[in-house]
Amino acid sequence: MAKSSTSYVCESCGAQSRQFFGRCSACGSWNTIVEQMVGKRVIAAHGRRSEPIYAVGDRPLQRLCSGYGELDRVLGGGLVPGSLVLLGGDPGIGKSTLLLQSAQAMATRHSVLYVSAEESAQQVKLRWRRLVDQLGQTNGLANPGASDPNVELQLLAETDLEMVLQELQALKPAVAVIDSIQALHAAELSSAPGSVAQVRECAAALARIAKSQNTALLLVGHVTKEGILAGPKVLEHLVDAVLTFEGDRFASHRLLRAVKNRFGATHELGVFEMRGQGLVEVTNPSELFLGGDEPSAGTATIVACEGTRALVVELQALVSTTSYASPRRTATGIGTNRLHQILAVLEKHLGLPLSRFDCYLAVAGGLEVEEPAADLGVAAAVVASYRDLIMPGGTVLIAELGLGGQLRPVGQLELRLQESARLGFRRAVVPKGSGLGRLAAGLDLQLLEAGTIAEALVAALGADTVS
Repeated sequence: MAKSSTSYVCESCGAQSRQFFGRCSACGSWNTIVEQMVGKRVIAAHGRRSEPIYAVGDRPLQRLCSGYGELDRVLGGGLVPGSLVLLGGDPGIGKSTLLLQSAQAMATRHSVLYVSAEESAQQVKLRWRRLVDQLGQTNGLANPGASDPNVELQLLAETDLEMVLQELQALKPAVAVIDSIQALHAAELSSAPGSVAQVRECAAALARIAKSQNTALLLVGHVTKEGILAGPKVLEHLVDAVLTFEGDRFASHRLLRAVKNRFGATHELGVFEMRGQGLVEVTNPSELFLGGDEPSAGTATIVACEGTRALVVELQALVSTTSYASPRRTATGIGTNRLHQILAVLEKHLGLPLSRFDCYLAVAGGLEVEEPAADLGVAAAVVASYRDLIMPGGTVLIAELGLGGQLRPVGQLELRLQESARLGFRRAVVPKGSGLGRLAAGLDLQLLEAGTIAEALVAALGADTVS
């Protein structure tokens, strides 16, 4: 291949130029011209290389254990050799800590290269030593051998893409961590590290070498102030899996989600807790999202599904007389538009004058619940706060609420009921016609079926709820 050069392309119309301009001369758009590499590829004559798909040889999928069950769950069972995984999250959320701990655990069985493009080797060594020492002092280590320094974990503090590629070719590690992709730069491009052209070129070069030598590559990506991954959208298309690391800076737990996964299910959820010894797996995450043992007015319990995991979550509502002409509607963890819709259904079909009351709703533990299966729980919490009622203990509510006041079925109901019974719940309000009576009997769970919102609230809170 001939020597590469650079050109400038407008992202809006695709016009090319040999130098940079702030405004595209073709379409007139401002700040849309980006730098890209151009090379003349020489194609040699060769015979046919394609073959029928049924003739392609089968290769068993051998996944690599990351050392953490929660991370393996989100990945679909572990790292796939030759795959690219992009991990994004807010600054300080724990991305580097998670990958350094995972790299340390995997280095007891495989060769691992950790490339630090943002911190010096001494800074990474200090954090590694702190994590290793504190993990070694705890009982029941989740990662056997984590405190043993004699592991195949190599560290490279470098920002030059060419140096990183040479190290990958020399070591041929089973796993490589790049922290972060926005800090790398290719010398052939004159743009600054983190620009669209630099991120695209670095990611493409890393992808080529990872696929060629079967190295599982973990990339750390920055996020913008809107919470989306920084850089070109082609970065997310290029990788095989996109993970997001979320959490409240004032809370100790962290949520790991998969929004794209070519080798497993999407929208899986892994739960970690930040402690002094680093990130620790949470084996029973429902405990984080349940309130205390003492029930109170305005609370309801739902079962939300994140991928193949069912989580029992407590909802809290507060309804109070408004002091303003327009009542306030505030929701944390539930979409505000969804809350407005549920309040309108309650006012229409139950006659509750909620338009004259402020309404505040929150999901315990800071979890984001987006699925409609939480509708019945939201409605019950609002009505319980309005009527100043306490829901009987051991009751969960699982149903979607239609605009006509009817209850609609939800998916994975069997999984939700099994998780409820495991945590000691004995009553479940579900849509009519679920057909799970035999399962509920086997789980020692009383199934209360309802067709409308009025019937469901009477079953959950009592006959005086809608009177």
